[in-house]
Amino acid sequence: MKMNYKLLFAGSTLAIGVMALLAGSVNERETERIALNATPIISEKDKNKNESWERYYPRQYSSWKKTKEGSELRDMLKEKSQLPILWAGYGFAKDYNAPRGHYYALQDNVNTLRTGAPVDGKSGTMPTACWTCKSPDVPRIQERDGELEYFTGKWAKYGSEIVNSIGCANCHSNKTGQLTVRVPHLNRALVSAGLPTFEESTHQEKRNLVCAQCHTEYYFQKTPWTDKEGNKKIAKVVTLPWENGLTAEGAEKYYDERNFSDWTHKISKTPMLKTQHPGYELFKTGIHGQKGVSCADCHMPYTQEGAVKYSDHQLQNPLDTMDRSCMPCHRESETKLRGIVLQKYKRKDQLHELAMDNLAKAHLETAKAMEVGASDVELKAVRADIRSAQWKWDYAVASHPAFFHAPEETLRLLAVANETAMQARIKLVSILAQHGVINYMAPDFSTKEQAQALAGVPLSKLVEAKKQFKATLEKEWHKQAIKNGNLNISSRKGLDEAKTSYSK
Repeated sequence: MKMNYKLLFAGSTLAIGVMALLAGSVNERETERIALNATPIISEKDKNKNESWERYYPRQYSSWKKTKEGSELRDMLKEKSQLPILWAGYGFAKDYNAPRGHYYALQDNVNTLRTGAPVDGKSGTMPTACWTCKSPDVPRIQERDGELEYFTGKWAKYGSEIVNSIGCANCHSNKTGQLTVRVPHLNRALVSAGLPTFEESTHQEKRNLVCAQCHTEYYFQKTPWTDKEGNKKIAKVVTLPWENGLTAEGAEKYYDERNFSDWTHKISKTPMLKTQHPGYELFKTGIHGQKGVSCADCHMPYTQEGAVKYSDHQLQNPLDTMDRSCMPCHRESETKLRGIVLQKYKRKDQLHELAMDNLAKAHLETAKAMEVGASDVELKAVRADIRSAQWKWDYAVASHPAFFHAPEETLRLLAVANETAMQARIKLVSILAQHGVINYMAPDFSTKEQAQALAGVPLSKLVEAKKQFKATLEKEWHKQAIKNGNLNISSRKGLDEAKTSYSK
């Protein structure tokens, strides 16, 4: 009996000890949960530095830093050699890589040949608007200098101030931690489309709209204004063409009504439109968008650590987090879902290639028609077809994963683009024949080098100028940014500033 009491006592003591440990663990987790749910205020001075948020949001910040894992550089001009022909005379013919993680967004903007090689704050060809979607420093400057002043001048104007890559303050209030939009152009676009503003939207829609600050189609609208000193200036303001709705045809109508073109094609002399990245617009036409799923549901799935639930800010391919991104809603196996996505991609890519081939040949055949004497009047309908076809092709693919977000709309746009490009080529056969040219074959553009040569891209000259810029002005920007307190150099640790597709 005495032994039984000893065993009972020992067991009770052990149980009490285990319960105490469990209680301590629960209390510790609850303390952590309460601390995380508190609303810290991050100073106005520091809110644009992503690392300033780490102390209060360590898990979110740690997952955001993992966006640096998406470091692969894919030279899309090499993978799709039609592109330099399609963009001849425009910056994308010089250099275009597949987008990388948000960690690299700002540096990739600095590195690309598209932004040129300025030697001071007033030189270069690109406007300040080219920074807009790359950094939380942009709304800081807009709030300080005024939106119109920000949009006035050359890209290099703010090189020493826009130094922190896309991060926390782009989407969150430093006072409440809640979702927010800090760029005025989004609400203006929503109003023009007859839609609720960000503030009037549901929380679920806000989880889309913070992405729509950047993942949308836009152009730079020339806007005259007068500063405080009475100086007349021209601002190039980021504007979303949503007045006729959030569709490819609606935006095309918007541009046509304004007789707007981004550039004149160097080969075919067609007044062209360049789609940016209408991810939000296309997503809204797809089944996920129609069902009320948000961007964050799939790209920023919730993660559970003990008592703490938080949103994963790595912003990666949902297929890499299927257990959290897909399986909470879908009942198929992961293998089956992957197969469906692959099927969608293959269907898109087949039409993608066909449309690009026909568009590239249409540009080159138009050049031949001009060479043999065809007039602008004769080529007017051809150029109208090329402009419209390339716009729809670009709209379908520039948003990148549109084949998954909205597969039906993507295939429709590519099919219409291909058909319209073929109609342009049929017209060109007749025009060429009238000028004595039969069975003309467009030059070979099967490699990036051949295509860039046809597009007249002086690659070596551009690369050398860019290297000079990086060795001089870019370094001065960093020194000035550190001196002014806009940049903590430790935040760039592990960032290969020299990594580009053209310097390999």
